[in-house]
Amino acid sequence: MLSVVSRSLNRLTVSVCLRSATVAMADALAKIPDVEIDPEGTFKYILVRVKVKDGDEHKEIVRGTKSAEYHNHIFEKVNPAMEALGMECKCLGGGKIEHNSKDKKLRVFGESTAFGKADHSVSVEKLKTVFSDYEVTWSDDKK
Repeated sequence: MLSVVSRSLNRLTVSVCLRSATVAMADALAKIPDVEIDPEGTFKYILVRVKVKDGDEHKEIVRGTKSAEYHNHIFEKVNPAMEALGMECKCLGGGKIEHNSKDKKLRVFGESTAFGKADHSVSVEKLKTVFSDYEVTWSDDKK
């Protein structure tokens, strides 16, 4: 009888621990900023799906910087940082962002040679949540 109870408790303990770990990973995912871009200028950006390793929870994030000569340079910084948090990354595409902080405008356009064109409409929705007082637009223009 004791061994049956012990096995049930062990399963319950494992189940509770797994649920706690899943909640912790979901919390970690929620804490990852949706947008990190340079405060001014025109620069490359990527749209990345960040997913909890071995889980279903995910979200898309936007990352962009003038310091990246190529789109993959951005991904090469984002991916290890997310892996350190227990996440997996997939680049969904890229483009460019024109950030005019004086006029409070963001324009999303273009594409990445390496990753293809990001779904700019998704990127724009992410940008609007962070830059709610900006005019945020997108186009399929390359320039």
